[in-house]
Amino acid sequence: MLINCASYQNGKKISDIEIEHISDHIAAKDSFVWVALLDPTVDEIAKMKEEFDLHPLAVEDALLGHQRPKIEEYGNSLFAVIQVLKYDEDISVGELDIFAASDYVLSVRNRSDVTFLGVRERCEQEPELLSQGSGFVLYALIDAVVDRYFPIVERLELELEDVEETLFDGRHTKSNIERLFELKRKVMVVKHAVSPLMEAVGKLSSGRVPPVCANSTEYFRDILDHLTRINSVIESIRDAIGTAIQVSLSAIALEQNTIQKRLASWAAIFGVATAFAGIWGMNFEQMPELKWDLGYPVAVGIIVFACSFLYWRFKRSGWL
Repeated sequence: MLINCASYQNGKKISDIEIEHISDHIAAKDSFVWVALLDPTVDEIAKMKEEFDLHPLAVEDALLGHQRPKIEEYGNSLFAVIQVLKYDEDISVGELDIFAASDYVLSVRNRSDVTFLGVRERCEQEPELLSQGSGFVLYALIDAVVDRYFPIVERLELELEDVEETLFDGRHTKSNIERLFELKRKVMVVKHAVSPLMEAVGKLSSGRVPPVCANSTEYFRDILDHLTRINSVIESIRDAIGTAIQVSLSAIALEQNTIQKRLASWAAIFGVATAFAGIWGMNFEQMPELKWDLGYPVAVGIIVFACSFLYWRFKRSGWL
């Protein structure tokens, strides 16, 4: 579906145009065309390929979708793949494919309801920056996606803090481990979106910069700084999750050890009672104190005393 198609010259919007007239506006000097598509059909992509002379490999990646974040150079044009994240009950992953050259920008949004109309409005309100050409539009689109990563990372931090508050509560040990592994999965989703993009954007801010981005290197450097900060926070969250999981497992082991001590203590107490009862319960005719009137109460008293003494010792040592 076509969202918008407009022509710009010297940082100002000339007019909205029809797809069929794209090639006419591309030919104009110091101008470029900005087209935005949402979940396009094969025919729409084919039409864009014809109008902009897109590289077939880039078009193939855009049609297949589910690509790893990357920025590739094809002659005088760039093809960027950025993952668009949205956090509701879970993190959903969409994709923004951007084709950019000196005379056009084509953004293709797939599997995402996150809108970028604000990006176009922002660019149009800053004609001095938009006059830098399609490279600034490429920056603005990537920057809009990266800015949406920050609230997601902050929410992951809050979830981790919430788990840590009940980390030493034995009643929530199992649920905490489940939440930690679920949180780790979410962190990895963000990690897979950020790390490859950080590497790709780094190529647009230093070294040999593609001609499309030559006038906007400082802006891509700003994106790289944002991605580096996000990646650093993600790594910290991952380390904290790993530590929390180890603490939870250690708490389970300590709880099991405590239970084993209690069971061993009671087994020892009943073992002593059983030993005395077994000895005095042997069916021999000749046994000391067998016919003594006080034999039974004395035997019971000895058993009770021995069991009480063991209970006191185990209680004192913390086993009971």
